[in-house]
Amino acid sequence: MLPTLPFLLSLVVLQGTPDLEPAVACEDSQRIDLTLTPSAEAREICVSPGMMTGFLFDTIPGSLELQEEVRFVEVLRGQRGISFVPPKDMMPGERLRLTVRFGAAAAQEIITFILVAHRGQATRQVEVYRDKRPQESYQQEALEERAKNQQLRNANQQLQVQLERARGLRSLIANGIVGHSGVQTLDLAVDKTNIPAGVVFFDTVVSYRAGKTVVAETWLSNFSAAPWNTIRASLLTADNEEVPGVQFLQLNVIAPTMRESVILEVNAESKDFHGEFKLMLWDETSRVITFPGLRFP
Repeated sequence: MLPTLPFLLSLVVLQGTPDLEPAVACEDSQRIDLTLTPSAEAREICVSPGMMTGFLFDTIPGSLELQEEVRFVEVLRGQRGISFVPPKDMMPGERLRLTVRFGAAAAQEIITFILVAHRGQATRQVEVYRDKRPQESYQQEALEERAKNQQLRNANQQLQVQLERARGLRSLIANGIVGHSGVQTLDLAVDKTNIPAGVVFFDTVVSYRAGKTVVAETWLSNFSAAPWNTIRASLLTADNEEVPGVQFLQLNVIAPTMRESVILEVNAESKDFHGEFKLMLWDETSRVITFPGLRFP
């Protein structure tokens, strides 16, 4: 029995693409114009342990107050700004305040910045304009935005190239997943007698073995009143030991009266995967269905 094209494409999806660095909202430099936003609004600034962040103001502040300043590794104050290295023990997501006061007590303006800890990402320079920003500042920001947009376009092109390389049978062959022996398949008998009404059950199960992987393509029929969406999949050996590294793919939620597939894959290099296994699937409401006699070619 030859594997179908949908199965091979699903295998490509399960194999995935190389891990990419997640996008982070932190900017290397930031300009804040207080004339455009209410001064009472607290502004979040990215900081990170071990990395210095500096604030520079266009007018001389009356005072600068760091929350829990004794924890900071280093704090440097200047006439028109402050620079600091956050606490070593500042955890990602932790927040500390920087309070800045301008003017005399009678008409004092208070500006609050929220320093938000990130892992390995920080805004290194923050320019704060209390008066109207000079034209040169806007021009510099426009240049930086254009450079940033070009970097995003380049990253998008690289992503498209990586996704294109991950498509089709050629990727499986290039990565050694499918070799000269091809893909072996095994149709498994499913006992559908005495199935109670109103349940989700295994309708069809086909297993596959290729050079570096084993896959179980299961089809579920939903005769219950609620949709089924798999959130966990598990393979148990005859000794009731859970097989590590099980990945699964369910493209569509299985609505009542509908039939859809759930495909599982395990790296076969570290285990021979002979004998029988018990397959278990869980959904979002903690329902579980079991197929006790899973075997691979």
